[in-house]
Order: sequence, then structure tokens, then C-alpha cells
Amino acid sequence: MPAAMGDHHIPDPGLFGPSSVTWQMHGDPMMWVAGIRALYLQALHPRAVRGVLQNSDFRRDAWGRLLRTANFVGTATYGTTEAAERAGARVRKIHSMLRVTDPDTGERYGVDEPELLLWVHCAEIDSYLHVMRRSGFALTDAQADRYIAEHRVSARLVGLDPDAVPGDRQEMAGYFDTVRPQLAAGDEARAVDDFLLRPPTHPLLVPAREVLWRRVAQLAYASLPPYAHELYGRPAPAPATVTRRLRATGTVLRGVPARLRWQLPPKHILRAMDRLGPGARPAPYKVGR
Repeated sequence: MPAAMGDHHIPDPGLFGPSSVTWQMHGDPMMWVAGIRALYLQALHPRAVRGVLQNSDFRRDAWGRLLRTANFVGTATYGTTEAAERAGARVRKIHSMLRVTDPDTGERYGVDEPELLLWVHCAEIDSYLHVMRRSGFALTDAQADRYIAEHRVSARLVGLDPDAVPGDRQEMAGYFDTVRPQLAAGDEARAVDDFLLRPPTHPLLVPAREVLWRRVAQLAYASLPPYAHELYGRPAPAPATVTRRLRATGTVLRGVPARLRWQLPPKHILRAMDRLGPGARPAPYKVGR
């Protein structure tokens, strides 16, 4: 959007900007289901999930963790360049201080080992893309590749070398093939699985948890690749059934007016629209432009 005449201050579009696939896609409510799928997938890397469970009170504060991840993604996507870089610096600083101990070998390592950061990054980006496309968010293969390439930027924010990160669907698939032999559902993965099916909830909210949260968690689990279902040892419905449910859920959630959804704190999208003008509003139909 051009700045108003006479206004020499050009608003900062941030790291991605309204013409990116990321800008349009991250405004979609199915990102929540995708985020939970990412947690399920991330938990299958024993070295990575150990870092989470040893360094955070995941069982008591998983909501906090999900919200912090969502806040980071929102800031990186819709915030100013400065806000995104600041958020990245904060994540790198926290990670640099955290250590993990392998209970079997006694090995000590940092959670910011590149291979662990790369796993977390790829599990997230793959989950976002997979759930969005499968739930009916229209992207061509070329746009999907562009989305993966755009996220070399978010990989840099968490401390990865962007050139070492998959830049399209083929590279992403190759990466998962390489890592698969290292994946396993150990005790830590089971703890995450238990938690996601039955997160601690205020007693009054237990019925809502049973109805809403469990449905979302089961859908996120069902959308995992078959090898993940095998590792967890819990069957999932037939892929066609899962796709149908994802599309139905997407239809319902996308039926909630965006303005209403975006009112939820921290309001990244509304703030970006205030900064850049109403033309910056994310919408699926803008992806191809």
C-alpha cells in the first residue's frame, strides 16, 4: 500500500509482508490444529522432546507454550521488522542457556544444536502447510514451495543457517526421509501424547475440554503421517475420513468472522492492518496475486 500523499513515513511491512503466502495463510484459524499436529510430530524426536520436557513445566504450562509459540509466529509474520528480530533474539538467548541430559548415556547437550532446531522448524512448517492444504486452504504446489522458502527467514530468527534449511516440498520430503530412522515414541513422546489428549483443566472446563479440545487434538493427531501413527501405536481413521473432517472443521472455523477471531490477544493481524492500512488484510484469495 502506498503511504498517504504527503506522508513520508513508509510503514514497515515486516519480514514477510502482505504479498507473501505466509501473510495470507497465517491468518487462518486452522493454524491452531496445525500447531498441535506440530507438537505431536516434534515429540517423536527423542533428543528434541527431551529438551522440552527437561526445560519447561510442559505438563503444567502447555497452554503457555502453545500461546508463546503462536505469539512468536504472529510477531514474526505480522510484526515490524524490529519486533520480529527482537523476538528471534529472545528465543536464541533463552535456547542458548538451556541444557539437556540424556538419561541413558549421561551426555549433556544444548537445545540449540542445529539438528534439533532444524527438526522443530521442519515439523512446524510441514504441519502448517499440510493441515492448511488438506483442510481446503487453496495453494498451488508452487505457492506451497514459496511458503517453505519464505520460512528460511523464521529459521534464521531461531538461529539456523537459512541455506541449511529445506527450501521447497522436495527438499522437505528428503529431510523427513533422512530423519525418520531417528524417530521413536519414547516416554517423553508418551507424556506429550497423554497431555494433549487430557490437558489439565479447571474442573468447570472439563466438559468443554472433552468436547472441544479433545476433538481438535484427535484431529491434529489423525492428520499425522502414517509412520507417526505407527510409532505412537494408536490407529487413525482412514485418510479420506481425516481429510473430510479437516475440511469440515476448516469450513466451520472459517465461518467465524475474521474480525471476531482476530480480536483475540495479542491482535497481531489487527495491529498490522492499522500499520499498513486495510489493504493488508490477510485473505486466502490474495495468495495468487
